[in-house]
Amino acid sequence: QGIGSPSVYHAVIVIFLEFFAWGLLTAPTLVVLHETFPKHTFLMNGLIQGVKGLLSFLSAPLIGALSDVWGRKSFLLLTVFFTCAPIPLMKISPWWYFAVISVSGVFAVTFSVVFAYVADITQEHERSMAYGLVSATFAASLVTSPAIGAYLGRAYGDSLVVVLATAIALLDICFILVAVPESLPEKMRPASWGAPISWEQADPFASLKKVGQDSIVLLICITVFLSYLPEAGQYSSFFLYLRQIMGFSSESVAAFIAVLGILSIIAQTIVLSLLMRSIGNKNTILLGLGFQILQLAWYGFGSEPWMMWAAGAVAAMSSITFPAVSALVSRTADADQQGVVQGMITGIRGLCNGLGPALYGFIFYIFHVELNELPMPESSSGGSVVAQYHLQQNSIIPGPPFLFGACSVLLALLVALFIPEHTNLNVRSSNWKKHCGSHSHPHSPQAPGEAKEPLLQDTNV
Repeated sequence: QGIGSPSVYHAVIVIFLEFFAWGLLTAPTLVVLHETFPKHTFLMNGLIQGVKGLLSFLSAPLIGALSDVWGRKSFLLLTVFFTCAPIPLMKISPWWYFAVISVSGVFAVTFSVVFAYVADITQEHERSMAYGLVSATFAASLVTSPAIGAYLGRAYGDSLVVVLATAIALLDICFILVAVPESLPEKMRPASWGAPISWEQADPFASLKKVGQDSIVLLICITVFLSYLPEAGQYSSFFLYLRQIMGFSSESVAAFIAVLGILSIIAQTIVLSLLMRSIGNKNTILLGLGFQILQLAWYGFGSEPWMMWAAGAVAAMSSITFPAVSALVSRTADADQQGVVQGMITGIRGLCNGLGPALYGFIFYIFHVELNELPMPESSSGGSVVAQYHLQQNSIIPGPPFLFGACSVLLALLVALFIPEHTNLNVRSSNWKKHCGSHSHPHSPQAPGEAKEPLLQDTNV
């Protein structure tokens, strides 16, 4: 039954432990990746992360819809277990490690279930702050874990780091089993487990086909796609880029992640809350997109380590975009559909998680941004950068994918300008309940003069 009543803090601990375990493996993974694929490291990294992301996209709608029926706790357990399953394989077999990472994408949608968990237990006016807290926890988990992993790996070897990460993942699973209570009220669950779920709900492309039926949802989905596509590509390859191209040592990469995490925590809690109150939901999204454009352009043209640090500070401010978007989307959905709504957005992010890394890897490949040798760990930003700088002198733009990402986010900003600040939620909710009350068939006749049912009111999405 769990400990206490459901709270945001239960969700926060689940997210923290999962990503803390993976954060410990940041430095070892970069080394194992290059040792396993010495040629075309960026391309192979993009393909591995791309397969994982595409599988997440395919599974997110089904898992989101099932959690609306069967409850959140069982799916938290399922997603965390399979997401962390590859960790012990790093030292057993690197090939199996990367293969299982790719396959684990089927269940790598913890954020979808966690956001639905939070939506179950918070009021609408509290939701943006709660989402910001969850996102900030994700950043907090990466503040210290890469640095701890890099230090332990150097002092005691990477095997200890893998054992520690496995232990933390097991702790997270035990915490869900013992301490996390179910958040979905019993009265919201249909009497029959199997009846409300159809294959149409499990089809991720079905929801994308219906996006155009609601103009607000269409604008939000396009904004999420265009802004998260470069973010997904950047997240999959940026630390490898710092390590191989910019000459950062393992400690420098860990320190970079820590500074970025601290600034992101401040941005997603204090700054996000102030912005939501003062300038509103839509303007907060626009501001976050503006910071993201600046950050990506700086990464694209930056050729010195200090430029990466400066752009990283701007990147922290751009992290407010997704919590603001999640809050905006949740306001258009009823209580028993939060899993479906967040599953749809997570599905789009999953599609970006597939396309983004593959796209970045391919752009790195066609621009010949690749090294044949991994810099020695003891070489700091001095000689390492000098040895690699010849690679960057051949091109005007050191990081071509980042500049492409800046153009994509600029398009997202233009689309987001057309998202209305306020929506008539009462009309949308009542119109939904007319359909939702009896779980009617999607093809049942509508009343005369009734408008076509928007996406978020479609009970079968």
